[in-house]
Amino acid sequence: MTTTVPALGTRTAEGSALQAVLLDMDGTLVDTEGFWWDVEVEVFAGLGHTLDDSWRHVVVGGPMTRSAGFLIEATGADITLAELTVLLNQGFEDRIDRALPLMPGAARLLAELAAHEVPTALVSASHRRIIDRVLGSIGPQYFALTVAGDEVARTKPHPDPYLLAAAGLGAEPARCAVVEDTATGVAAAEAAGCPVVAVPSVAPIAPAARRTVVDSLEQVDLAFLRGLMTEMC
Repeated sequence: MTTTVPALGTRTAEGSALQAVLLDMDGTLVDTEGFWWDVEVEVFAGLGHTLDDSWRHVVVGGPMTRSAGFLIEATGADITLAELTVLLNQGFEDRIDRALPLMPGAARLLAELAAHEVPTALVSASHRRIIDRVLGSIGPQYFALTVAGDEVARTKPHPDPYLLAAAGLGAEPARCAVVEDTATGVAAAEAAGCPVVAVPSVAPIAPAARRTVVDSLEQVDLAFLRGLMTEMC
């Protein structure tokens, strides 16, 4: 876990039960879920294997170990998990050096949270080396801390990353709004006890108790998150 600006403690948004906002990265703030799949397809093509497009829903949003492990097993490719992880990270870095589009509404939402001094954390299953590269495009100044998938014993879908982020911000998980785009991320946030706003990127996510599903971050602002927290708490 790396703190990028001084932690903001337990300061709350005025008139709200909302104590903090925790956001996923790939597919939530930056339009990169497709990048990962394209890199996986290219890497396995180089190994002599064609990936079935239906596998995309299996690997999306998960930790590298799970996604890469599944693809090795599914294809029977002659490569170790460690070797594949290096190739995938390198391929992804090459792509984000060329272009890194933000999701619609992401820049506006982050600026609004910062303007109202709402403690915010980036919580990703991506490795630290990837997060640090992507942060340059998103804006590291928007996050009091960031949590990477290779910095926790158990990453998503386990609750550990979100529990760590909430603790780092001095906030109660139940008063942290989480914004996620995959079922894996949603499962992690809900296991941590956080109410969730799901913005599906690749696979659909159904509404549920303490979970609100929207089509785009353009539908999410501070008033929306405050209202959501008031209803759920």
